[in-house]
Amino acid sequence: MDYFLRQIMLWGEERQKGLEEKRVLIVGSGGLGCSIALALSGSGIGEIDIVDFDKIENHNIHRQVLFDGDEVGEYKAKVASRKIKKRNPLLKSRFFISAFEELDSFNYDLIIDATDNLKSREEINKVAKERNIAWIYGSVEEFNGQVCLFKESDFSMFATKDMEPKGIAAPMVMQIASFEANLALRYLLNLRVASDIFYYLYYNEDGEFEIKKFKLPKG
Repeated sequence: MDYFLRQIMLWGEERQKGLEEKRVLIVGSGGLGCSIALALSGSGIGEIDIVDFDKIENHNIHRQVLFDGDEVGEYKAKVASRKIKKRNPLLKSRFFISAFEELDSFNYDLIIDATDNLKSREEINKVAKERNIAWIYGSVEEFNGQVCLFKESDFSMFATKDMEPKGIAAPMVMQIASFEANLALRYLLNLRVASDIFYYLYYNEDGEFEIKKFKLPKG
């Protein structure tokens, strides 16, 4: 337990041991997925699985913090899973080289969205509702991002028209990923955490960082 000493100081040994039984699925191992996996890998969660069918490209590396230049062409999920297991030898991690829709096993305590398209999120929402699994939505572009822990609300209230990708910087990706990871830990530890609140984080025209939040109706 020495590995988790500073966390035990924060929430106690009983909750820390409870994390060993938790299983999390991260959908996507791009910018958000890399930072979420990195943030959670040393927490003590028993298993973190990753699903993604993409391969690493050179333009990914500046914001996908688990990857290096000599790994271009390798599958993202495979590399990410290998890296987080190396960081924490107590962690179990499987990777799936497929689309989320192709998975047939969902024995997870939490699903974390790290995708870049609304259709995949719609499918995550569908599976989560069918199996009564909480899931965390996250998206980021330019200098703004969105996050929500879905338990009772339904993602289907959002439009599912995909947009053309815009510019993005690594620190904003990491900031949104950290928010998702914090929500995940509080949920898995059974600490108080607000669900079904849609957070919109952004820099306004004056360069001030703002957070707006909206309570979502039950689905």
